Amino acid sequence: MTIPLWSLFFAALLHGFSKLPLIIAQAKQPGGYNNRMPREQQNQLNDWGQRALAAHQNQIESFPLFAAGVLVITATGLSSSTLTLLCLTYLVARVLFIFFYIKNLATYRSLIWGIGFIISLALICAPAWA
Repeated sequence: MTIPLWSLFFAALLHGFSKLPLIIAQAKQPGGYNNRMPREQQNQLNDWGQRALAAHQNQIESFPLFAAGVLVITATGLSSSTLTLLCLTYLVARVLFIFFYIKNLATYRSLIWGIGFIISLALICAPAWA
């Protein structure tokens, strides 16, 4: 399996990784984690709990665009150190995004989000520039 495909796998694992801070925030609520109505409980979170929820939701939202990019380069048979580096940089950017979001570092979070978005678009357009 290629590094871009492995990066796609690890990007999918980030769904669970990004959920961990949200679970912790919910567990700290009165009565603990509400497994019967978790989304209702999420709506009652405040401060860093809300940011953990938003970071998790954004991770899910960003995944399809990255997946499309990886599948485009895989389907077209493109392979280069640049594409590999872009895929790995995307993963680092997403981990940093989650961290910056939860820590309320909005400027860094937005910058890192932009990097991940541009990487996804670059992968989708790779057949045009490769």
